[in-house]
Amino acid sequence: MKTTTQITLDKWILAPVGHLLNAVIRLLGVIVRPRHDLKEEFATIAVCKFKGMGSIVHATPLLLHLRKQYPQAHIVFVSTEQNKSLLRLFPFVDQTLLLNDASFLSLCKSLPFFLYSLFALRVRLFIDLELYSHFSSIVVAASAAQNRLGYYLRASQYKKGIYSHMLYFNTLCPLSMTYLQMTRLLGHSSSDHALYDFQELVTPPTPQPHPYPQDLQAPYVVVNVNASDLRLERRWPASYFVSLLLKLTQHYPQHTLVFIGTSSEKDYTQQVVQHLPSEHVMDFSGKTSITGLIQLLAGASLVVTNDTGPLHLAAAVKTPVVALFGPCNPLQFACHIVGEILYKPLYCSPCVHEFQQPPCKGNNRCMQMITVDDVFDAAQRLLDGKAGPAEFHSHPVIYETFNDGWIR
Repeated sequence: MKTTTQITLDKWILAPVGHLLNAVIRLLGVIVRPRHDLKEEFATIAVCKFKGMGSIVHATPLLLHLRKQYPQAHIVFVSTEQNKSLLRLFPFVDQTLLLNDASFLSLCKSLPFFLYSLFALRVRLFIDLELYSHFSSIVVAASAAQNRLGYYLRASQYKKGIYSHMLYFNTLCPLSMTYLQMTRLLGHSSSDHALYDFQELVTPPTPQPHPYPQDLQAPYVVVNVNASDLRLERRWPASYFVSLLLKLTQHYPQHTLVFIGTSSEKDYTQQVVQHLPSEHVMDFSGKTSITGLIQLLAGASLVVTNDTGPLHLAAAVKTPVVALFGPCNPLQFACHIVGEILYKPLYCSPCVHEFQQPPCKGNNRCMQMITVDDVFDAAQRLLDGKAGPAEFHSHPVIYETFNDGWIR
């Protein structure tokens, strides 16, 4: 099911259900006065994150902390089938409970058993990492967990009944640290928000020079021109990528350009690939498993990518990255990156935190203002080994409106 469809269902159908459910739970709380003790040794802990591979990667410090603090607990990660391959790589999670939301029909079929299975787990502590989703709030309530932890962005939000404890979601704080703040509600204190090192799982006992020895010869640069439909405005223009990569092939002819992406992103990837000399290009979009993708990222000389899932996997395996930001705030998502971060905020930046539909209606000037020379210079510094510690190339806010008026 498309993300836009899910957002529409969440806003117009599930939001009223959530408000009603919240009112009922608040009333029951006044009558029953349940005991919410966050100091107990929880037998079963559930953590929920439905959307965003990158966000799930940033949740690994929290999961590692929970595993350390509650070694006997049964930790369950609640998500969707789309994240199954990634979650299987988490040794600190005992079980995954996954919802099939590939289509509206599959969602309707899988939801009853999903909710029954969640209730049967008898969860004692439920941590919801979603912020905007009414659906996840309903799932939290359906779990009947005695302690239910969630986030709010504004104090006026309605969820103070569904959740027994709420924490402010600071959009200027690194996401991994924001998730880790949940441990403070539990009476712990941890500042170690390093991402889980996936290389521990994907590095074979006998190291190989690269993940695809029969096809790919190092050195190579991984290129990700995509961004999930959660926010397509994160994509740097395809024509810019073409110009950049032609320049890279001229200056670094020994490097192969390796393209990644999902099967659904293959057509968009081809819009760039078709303009490049075939002898310099390999297109792995739609061809790699999650383990293969991590291996591919770990063996690269450089990754050039928009702000999306593979960026955060590259950060986890400490591969140098040129990261392109616009609708999202790099202060929140980029603290683990080794490499260079390019960001040219406009007056409306970062819109992702405030709007379901961006004010520019898709005309992402914040990305378009990052020039080919900006990205090439950053890539050159990294490939030539002249870059120092991770650098954040930002600019003062550009107070610019569009000719047709960007606010409608």
